[in-house]
Amino acid sequence: MHAHPDPRGQLAASAAVVGLAAFLVALTGVTVWLDVANGRTGVPAAAGLEAGWVGCLTGLAQLLPGLLLLRRLPRHPVAWVLVVSGAAWVVDSFASSWTAYAVYTSPGLPAASAAFYVYQRLGAALLLGIPLLLLLFPDGRLPRARGWRTASVVSLVFTGLLPAVLAFVPSHVAEAVTESSLTPELRTLDIDPVTLPLPDAVWRVLLGVAFAGIWVSLLVPLAVVVRRYRASTGERRQQLRWLVWAAVVDVVVLAAGLLAQDPLAGLLLAVGVAVTSAAVVVAVTRHRLYEIDRLLPATLVYAVLAVIVVGVDVLVFALAGAILGQRDSALVAIAVVAALYGPLRDRLTALVRRLRRGSRDDPYAVVSALAERLEVSSDPSEQLLAVARSVAEAFRSPFVRVEIEQGSGATLHVEHGRLVGTPVVLPVVYRGEAVGRLLLVPAGRSTLSERDQRLLGDVVRQAAAAARASELSLTLQRSREAIVLAREEERRRLRRDLHDSLGPSLGAVTLRIETARNVAGRDPVEADRLLAAATADVAEVLADVRRLAHDLRPPALDELGLVSAVEEQGRRLSSESLAISVRAGHLGELPAAVEVAAYRIVSEALTNVVRHAAAAECDVRLTVEGAGPDEDVLVVEVRDDGHGIPSDVAAGVGMLSLRERAAELGGTCAVTCPPDGGTVVRAQLPVGAARPAGGPRQQGNSVSGTVWRT
Repeated sequence: MHAHPDPRGQLAASAAVVGLAAFLVALTGVTVWLDVANGRTGVPAAAGLEAGWVGCLTGLAQLLPGLLLLRRLPRHPVAWVLVVSGAAWVVDSFASSWTAYAVYTSPGLPAASAAFYVYQRLGAALLLGIPLLLLLFPDGRLPRARGWRTASVVSLVFTGLLPAVLAFVPSHVAEAVTESSLTPELRTLDIDPVTLPLPDAVWRVLLGVAFAGIWVSLLVPLAVVVRRYRASTGERRQQLRWLVWAAVVDVVVLAAGLLAQDPLAGLLLAVGVAVTSAAVVVAVTRHRLYEIDRLLPATLVYAVLAVIVVGVDVLVFALAGAILGQRDSALVAIAVVAALYGPLRDRLTALVRRLRRGSRDDPYAVVSALAERLEVSSDPSEQLLAVARSVAEAFRSPFVRVEIEQGSGATLHVEHGRLVGTPVVLPVVYRGEAVGRLLLVPAGRSTLSERDQRLLGDVVRQAAAAARASELSLTLQRSREAIVLAREEERRRLRRDLHDSLGPSLGAVTLRIETARNVAGRDPVEADRLLAAATADVAEVLADVRRLAHDLRPPALDELGLVSAVEEQGRRLSSESLAISVRAGHLGELPAAVEVAAYRIVSEALTNVVRHAAAAECDVRLTVEGAGPDEDVLVVEVRDDGHGIPSDVAAGVGMLSLRERAAELGGTCAVTCPPDGGTVVRAQLPVGAARPAGGPRQQGNSVSGTVWRT
């Protein structure tokens, strides 16, 4: 069983959150009114009662983000730290303003002593917020390691020690230790409502330890954050980077606050707290978490620029003031800062982003660098390696692997770098078809933005095209070499046949005829016998010539045409138990190579049917189909009703020759066994663009259907 949340309980919690926010905002409004009234009267600086509206803004800067986080994650400790710390700031600031109002502006009002006690004694509890937030960020739990967990608890004890001691220490001891004193008006209040009867020496020791513990309460949480950052990966690293970004902003804001005066210094403090609270909310909720990759480098750049601008401003003011006077020094400082700020900002921005993110922000530079590397790479593996290096440099990736499927079915892959972490896998698409994949380990993050993925897609698509072009170029070169080798082998065979067969046979005929001429006068019978033998030799030579011609190109193709030649072959191989039918569509004029390949495929397929299929019927179909707007294919199909090919039988030489003949012309040939039985041989042979109608050899066979059964 699962416990379902109570809607009424959620509604009550939401109402309480809204009520708390409304109350504290109203209390801030009252504080502002009190500060305005106190400003008219004038509160002495010796009283140490600061205007409360600045502290209220600081509290609201924590409270409102905390309430947003609390609404989304009601049980998250970080949300409660922000809410409680923000509420404490608002209450403490109100207490300061009310004390000033009740003591100086309108003396005699009630609760002045209580308000002063809250502000002076319990205000130190505001120090708890920052250490507790650092120790619990981002998952709301203290470190798990025993040593670090113990150190965290000790630091929290030291953090809480100061407000605990100040809550009970006698005022005269506190004044002596802090070397401060209260104004006469404040001494009229009950400044020691709660004290513990301890010797003054003990209180001094406790106060000394409590003040010294402030450093422990700050250093230990910072060390915990550093340790967590170094040990983190993925989303946890990104969450902690938001805290780093907030720290950078806080350093700049606080540095500016030290140079400013109130109330500007207080406003800068509120801005820093607001930035930190917002960063905490973003990190904990993981909302647009990876935007920190752009935000952090930019913040570092502008922080450095701010320091440089302030330094240049101070230096120029000092020099110009000493030489020109105060009025002219201001103008000179503005001019110098304006002249340096723009170029320096652009250079630093580009440098930091390139060091952090690589060259991915400049797609032209990435593509240009890749093009230069591809130009000097001729081998497909070298081109893929160039792609891997370009991607690794552009994205600052420690590991890149590129895999491309080749036309032969093999997979070509290259790697750059060493695999560390979990890679992101992206498909490599070429002409709408997935031809491989890219494995990339992003630097400092676990995902890639859509913009990065688009850039990667463009880069890898070009790489795939280049690798495919190189592969096709190598394939073409190998094909040319194969053609040359085949031609030379054919010439060698023809020379061997002519020299070893026709040559000796014709030589023997010549000798017989010469011998017959020599003996014709004295022995006509012998001459006649020799001439008869020469005639027989000539017949054998003619048979060899026909054989050579048939090996080069079946004569039936030139004498009858493709369809009639196939019909003749079917008629020759048919029998009483096997009926062979030939059906042909309008074929038009076919290239000679296509005719030969089709005839050879049909002949080989019919021979296999006769020898192995035990079929009763066999159907041969020849048609031309359109494979595209500029290309047609001749479809050759031989279908029988035999017992098919068992699955455990390997393809023989005949089946392999069918595929080879089709592949030589850029076509395909598949042998399948349908579920209803039999075997189907289907070849597709490219014949080029639309062709004219069939010539004399095709007339009468453009559409035919013939069945033979002997």
